[in-house]
Parts: sequence; structure tokens; C-alpha cells
Amino acid sequence: MLAFTFPGQGSQRPGMGRPWQGHESWELVDEASEVAGRDVGALLCDADADELKDTRNAQLATFVSSLMVLDAAERLGIEPSFCAGHSLGEYTALTATGALGFDDGVRLVCARAAAMHDAGLERPGTMAAVLGLDDEHVDVACRRADSDVWVANYNAPGQVVIAGSPEGVEAASVHAKDLGAKRVMTLPVSGAFHTPFMTAARDRLRAALAEAQPRDTDIPVVSNVDATAHDRGDEWASLLSAQLSSPVRWKQSLLTLSDAGVIDFAELGPGGVLTGMAKRTVKDARTISVATPEDLDKLLEWVTAGSPTGGAQLDGEHLFATERIVVSPAAGIFTLLGNLSEGSPIEVGTIIGHVAEQEVRSPFAGLLQSYIAVDTERVTARQPIAWLRTS
Repeated sequence: MLAFTFPGQGSQRPGMGRPWQGHESWELVDEASEVAGRDVGALLCDADADELKDTRNAQLATFVSSLMVLDAAERLGIEPSFCAGHSLGEYTALTATGALGFDDGVRLVCARAAAMHDAGLERPGTMAAVLGLDDEHVDVACRRADSDVWVANYNAPGQVVIAGSPEGVEAASVHAKDLGAKRVMTLPVSGAFHTPFMTAARDRLRAALAEAQPRDTDIPVVSNVDATAHDRGDEWASLLSAQLSSPVRWKQSLLTLSDAGVIDFAELGPGGVLTGMAKRTVKDARTISVATPEDLDKLLEWVTAGSPTGGAQLDGEHLFATERIVVSPAAGIFTLLGNLSEGSPIEVGTIIGHVAEQEVRSPFAGLLQSYIAVDTERVTARQPIAWLRTS
């Protein structure tokens, strides 16, 4: 089985959007700019490293960049069995599966980034990566510091991130080296993310999460907080709120995916950091990192090589003989027609909505039972839009 994984803050790179200019998936950048009220294209193409370090810029740029890659992958007909995202990437995963609409995803990422930025100013903190030391000993190092420092990310075996006050992180770093850490690296971030220092941001984000109302999904997303797969929308508001001040259990999430039968891990977005973590965590994992349009051919070859028959396997849809599914002809925002309701007669070729600028026409005749896609939802190519009863 295949999992799509999405990177978090820190994976952004200056100019990461330039290869995508002119690609069909660039339309997401324009849509995100309209929702965010910012020039996202300028962030992706023109911002320098210092500008992208700002949490408010890094999160929005990484989120949109990853969704661009996802959109391009979906145009190839590639779909995952699971999704997961590291920190910010969890919002990308939820948008990818439809738990969050595209507009809601953009608004939530903007609200989250602003809240975390302000929390970082209110309680200055830092983060550091501890390499070559097991999880338990890193936790011991934090406890020995007797200060405001905690484990923030369990990334992979021998790779743990700590965060807290500058003096707390420094003290814990000394203890970690005494316990056998090979190296401790300070990270270029503007706050102690995923620790109690983010409590103020957590409180601010709750209101935005309540408005978003995440939906149930067919593709489960593995949560950072509990390393468990979730497909119920009503669980995500509390999980995303808790994520801000709880450690990211990424290693545990990868093991959850492995236990579920996932062998293939495709990282969609800038950086490639998660690919290395998957290799270190999951035995015999097949991995690929996709960040540019040039990587798409490699992705298709990689998927083809990994399929049991040696060919790419695409999902089809069928119900009972008297029922038919109308699927999306492309990826984009779905808008329904207001003149159709449940029980409406549908002829072959009837337009039942639009995805981006393409018409969604029914290839079947029958009675419209219900729309499966939600108005203004971002859908993938071949995602079910509506179902009909033909007799």
C-alpha cells in the first residue's frame, strides 16, 4: 500500500515554486493567494531564505507547494491508501483527503502560523535536533536539565528534537551529549513549537478549527498526537489543537503505517526530509521524494515498478447493477448546479456541476440520488461526485 506524506515548516527553499510556473497545478497558487489575501506566488518564487524563515511565510509557502505537488500527482491517477503530515504537513494531509476544504485549509494554516509567530514572541524559545541517542535518553536529558525543555519531535530512530527556553535547551543539550548523543544541532526556528510554550497559540486556533468543521474521509490520516489513523472529521479539531503543544510522534506514525501494510512512502513537497526518516524507521520501505514537475515521471515509474502486475493500478468504481457513480474529470474546485436536487432525472450528458473550468457530465441516465462531493470542495481526478439510480 502507498502513503502520501507531507513535510512541515523548515522544508521550504527559496525559489521552490519557479519550476511550477506554467504547470497546470499552478492554479492552486492563484486560488491560495485570493483566499489568504497575499501574493503566494511571490513567496514561492521570489522570497529569500530570511523572508521564508518567518513562520507566517514558511507555513503558507510549504502548504501550498505541497498541495501543488499533490495536485500534479493526482492528475496522473495516483492515489494513496493513507496520508500523514509532519506538524504543518498534517494540514496538507487533511486537505489532500478532503477532511478540510482547500479554502478552509489555507485559512487555518494562516491562522495557525500567525498564532505560533505571536506565541513565539510572547515566550521566546528555540529547538535543537539530538542525533544518535535513543528516545528514552533524550527524555532523561530534558528531565535532568530541570528547566523549560521538552521533547518536541520523535522523528526517527536516533533523531529527536527538543524545544523550550534557550537556557533549557542548552542545558538539555549538555546532558544529551553526556548520555552519548553524537551531535546536537540548534534549529533556525522562531519558537519552541510543540511544547507548552505554544499554549497561547493553541487557544487562538481553537476558534478557527471550530469554524472549519473537518469532514469524514475515505482515506485515513495518521495523527501526530497519537500516531493513530483517523477518518472521522469530528475528531480533528481536538487533535489539531493538541498538536500545537504536544510532541510530533512521527516515528510512531511511520510504524503505524507499516503495521497497516504500507510499504511505499511518497513524500510530496519541498525538502525530502521525510523520505530519509521513512528509510531509517521502516524496514524495506520504498521511498520517493517529489518536489518538482521533473520528479513526476520518476514517481510514475516508481509506482509502476512497485505494483504487483508491474503496471500502475488505478482505482475504478462500481456499485450494484442499478446504481452508477459519476466521477470528476479532473482535479480542482467542485461547484454544483443549483437546479438539480435529489430525485432529479438525469440524461446521458447532463451537466451536474463543474470542476475548475471543466464540465462534469453524467455518462449515465437515471435519477440523481445525492451529491457525494461538497460544493466548493477540492476534488481529485476520478473522485466520486454524485450517484444515480438507473432503474
